[in-house]
Amino acid sequence: MTDPRREKFRTLLGRPGVTLVPGAHDALTARLIEAKGFEAVYMTGGGTAVALTGLPDNGLVTASETVMNARYLADAVSIPLIVDADTGYGNAVNVVRTVRDLDRAGAACIQIEDQVSPKRCGHLPGKEVVGRAEFIGKIRAAADHRPDPALAIMARTDARATRGFEEAVARGNEALAAGADLVFIEALESPEEFAAYARRCPGPLLANMTEFGKTPLIPAREFGQMGYRFVIFPASALRVMLRAASELLDE
Repeated sequence: MTDPRREKFRTLLGRPGVTLVPGAHDALTARLIEAKGFEAVYMTGGGTAVALTGLPDNGLVTASETVMNARYLADAVSIPLIVDADTGYGNAVNVVRTVRDLDRAGAACIQIEDQVSPKRCGHLPGKEVVGRAEFIGKIRAAADHRPDPALAIMARTDARATRGFEEAVARGNEALAAGADLVFIEALESPEEFAAYARRCPGPLLANMTEFGKTPLIPAREFGQMGYRFVIFPASALRVMLRAASELLDE
């Protein structure tokens, strides 16, 4: 039987307008997000890395740790959970196992990106991406081997920063053709670029509004007008929590 949260995510995916999705690094934050009325939660890879290791998002978190954290979050909420699964933790064969494990953990959508391993935060300099064929092979493997057809696969591309806008467009369109349900275009640098990407890659799209990154903060309504389906705020809650804790400890 399909998890109703996956059916809900599919509804959001097809619904006109944009859905705002805050990020959570732990189950308590996920519960707070649900309690405040949001319709989905994003398990942030960067936040998970910081919470588990105390270190930056540099590819140190393992597949097993990601699955464990996803299970905690999924068990805590009744809204759809989007899981940042980084690069899939290896080649296409590893991606298949990652998808199966996250399926059992309760994910509604699994994100796979095209950075090399070890990866790094998408808004930092020095990142690299794998070849297009390798990336599309991973997305196809994830889509073809998902145990539940209702489980959504999201393809994230970081190619804009290293190989240019046209390559990012090509990867997005090929990922959709390979079975991805939506595309996460990372680190565009202006509203005009986001609008152009939506015209050139006309499938369901997700935008990332992380603070202090390469992307300027853009109002959600503008993304809705461009045709984006989701806007995530992956680290906002974590940053506020850390600031509050720091101020408390200063007292």
